[in-house]
Amino acid sequence: MLYDLIIVGGGPAGLTAAIYATRNKLKTLVLSKEKGKLSLSPVIENYPGFKSISGSELLEKFEEQAGEFGAEIKEGEVLEIESKGDKFKIQTRENIYEGKLVILTMGTEKAKLNIENEDKFIGKGISYCTICDARFFKDKIVGVIGGSNSAAMSALLLARHAKKVYIIYRREELRAEKILVDKLLKENVEIIKNSVVKKVAGENILESVILKQNEKEKTLKLDGLFIEVGYIPATNLAKKIGLELENNFIKVNEKMETNVKGVFGAGDITTCSNNVEQIITACSEGAIASISAYRHLKNRK
Repeated sequence: MLYDLIIVGGGPAGLTAAIYATRNKLKTLVLSKEKGKLSLSPVIENYPGFKSISGSELLEKFEEQAGEFGAEIKEGEVLEIESKGDKFKIQTRENIYEGKLVILTMGTEKAKLNIENEDKFIGKGISYCTICDARFFKDKIVGVIGGSNSAAMSALLLARHAKKVYIIYRREELRAEKILVDKLLKENVEIIKNSVVKKVAGENILESVILKQNEKEKTLKLDGLFIEVGYIPATNLAKKIGLELENNFIKVNEKMETNVKGVFGAGDITTCSNNVEQIITACSEGAIASISAYRHLKNRK
């Protein structure tokens, strides 16, 4: 079966692109390895139309709408993309699909600290998913590394379960929105500023972290550590097909076109994100990419 458009990635950018494509009567397939970071957000309060909604609920609404318009949404990790004349062959672990055009919207992946013993304690005290693991730390002492909105929301969720929550941040002031910081101050959360985690320690499970603070080191006893130090673009697939990158992001123009004809990019994976990793901007880029793809096909005909 030949699709008009294959979208790789099932987050806000990819599903918005699917909605616009199917409304333009393009036969559209969305391939997604996993639900993505939106599904891990416990609460969203800045997406228009919803005063408060969980990330997983919002993602379900995107999927439902795209599906109702006719988009096929399938789970599958894309391993290879090969240009075959005026179409592309997309290979997953299970199947091979063909499409006239491709939009890449794989987004970003959680960044690691890359410190001593980090890998040793993954799943044994160290977590990158608060919504997945917060309940395992009831009445425990936990830490969150980071100063962004995601770190603040992580700490707020943990405060519902843990006895004590520390936010460990390398700067003087958190980067999170003030409304979130104000909420933190009302909870059992303590902010440790100007501090960097140098090492995690323990026998079989995490027991403590070594902090460097004002050129001095100190040990902080913890039962759990949640890492929220940002994301890195998932561009391994883009590199394989020769897309031009800039600072490891897919380089696109105002039409979301890449340097490879017939391949578009959208969302946090592109240079257009400008470090503004917001749902609404990802949706905008997905819409632009989809409209550009439709016009590309129309001109080709």
